[in-house]
Amino acid sequence: MGLRNFFDRIEPNFHKGGKYEKLYPVYEMIESFAFTPKTVTTVAPHARSYIDMKRIMTYVVLATIPCILVGLYNVGLQTNTAIQTFGPSGWRADIVQALGVGFNPDSVFANFFHGLLYFLPIYLVTLVVGGIFEVIFATVRGHEVNEGFLVTSMLYALILPPTVPLWQVAIGIAFGVVIGKEVFGGTGKNFLNPALTGRAFLYFAYPAQLSGDTIWTPVDGFSGATALAVSAADGFEQLAARGMDWTSAFLGTVQGSIGETSTLACLIGLGFLLITKIANWRLVVGCLGGMIGFSLFLNWVGSDSNPMFAMPWYWHLVTGGFAFGMAFMVTEPVSASHTNTGRFIYGALIGFMVVMIRVINPAFPEGMMLAILFGNVFAPLIDYFVVQANIKRRAKRNA
Repeated sequence: MGLRNFFDRIEPNFHKGGKYEKLYPVYEMIESFAFTPKTVTTVAPHARSYIDMKRIMTYVVLATIPCILVGLYNVGLQTNTAIQTFGPSGWRADIVQALGVGFNPDSVFANFFHGLLYFLPIYLVTLVVGGIFEVIFATVRGHEVNEGFLVTSMLYALILPPTVPLWQVAIGIAFGVVIGKEVFGGTGKNFLNPALTGRAFLYFAYPAQLSGDTIWTPVDGFSGATALAVSAADGFEQLAARGMDWTSAFLGTVQGSIGETSTLACLIGLGFLLITKIANWRLVVGCLGGMIGFSLFLNWVGSDSNPMFAMPWYWHLVTGGFAFGMAFMVTEPVSASHTNTGRFIYGALIGFMVVMIRVINPAFPEGMMLAILFGNVFAPLIDYFVVQANIKRRAKRNA
C-alpha cells in the first residue's frame, strides 16, 4: 500500500465523528507537509508548479533551522564568555542561576539555554504583534490568514540583535507587516521584503539599539565591535588580533545578529531551498557575481585612506548579513525579479550595492539590508526592461 493510499484510508478517523477527531489538526499538519493538496491547479493556463504556498513557507522555515540552532548557541556563547569578566545581570541571568544551568562558555547546553532566553521572547513578541495585524487585515478583507507570516516572523527575529528591547520588536514587526506588505494587498502583492522593512524602520528610528559596539552581546559593560566595524576602522588584517579569523566567521562564533553570524548554516539552508527549487539559482549566482566582481575591482583600485578597499570577497561573504540575506531574502520570490534574465541582473545589483555601501559609504558598515531593499524597489523596473527587450527582439526576428 502506498503512503498516499494509507493517508486516504485513515482520514475518516480524524474527521468529525471519527475515533481520533481531536487529533485532526495533527493529521492535517502531517498531510500538508507530506503531500501537495488536491486543490492545486494542474492544467493550463494557470499551472506553473505543483507546489503550493503552504509547502513553500514550510520549506523556508525548515531551511532556517540551522541558523536558529547556531544562533542560539552563539548568543549564549558570546554572553557566557562576557559574563566571565563582567558578571551576570538581568532577569535571564537570574533564571539561569535559579535553574543551576550556569554560565560556562564551554558547556553546549548552557550556551543553548542562555541563547534561547534571548531569542524566544523576541520571537513570541513578533508572532503575537505581527499575528494581530495579520488577523485584522484578513478579517477586514474577508480572506484567510496565510502561512506567509510564519516566514516573515522567523526571518525578522533572526536579523535582530539579542539586546533589542521587546517594545521595539513589536513596533518593527507592526511596521513591516502593515507598511511593507498589507498596504499593498498582502502576501504575494508586496514589492518590499516585510522582515527587512521592519528591520530598516528600527535601524533608522532607534539607531542606538540597532547599531554600535554594545548591542551584540547582552552583558552590562561589555563593548565589542563586529568584524565589519573593525575592518572599516582598521582594515580586515586586524581581525586576527581581535580574535576573529575567517573560520570562526564562517562557522558563526562571532558577534552579530541572532541568526546571521554563521555562513555555514546559511549555506546549508540555501542548499535545501535550491534542491527543493524554492530558491532560484540565478538570483544566487547574480548576487555572488556582483559581490565578487565589484570587490575584486575595488581590491585592484586600492585606497590609502579607506582600508575597506582591500577587503577580499571571501571576507565580504562571511561578515555581516551577506550570507543570510543571499540565502533567505535575495531568493524571496515575491519581491525579487520574475524573469530569468532579470534575476541575474537583480542579484548582481544587490551584490554590487552591498559592497559599495560597505566600502564607499562609511556610515553603514553592514550594507546588505539596504542593498536588498534597493533591489526590491528596482525589481519591477528590471523585469519591465527585460520583457520590452524580448518583445523588440521577437518583433525584429519576425518582421
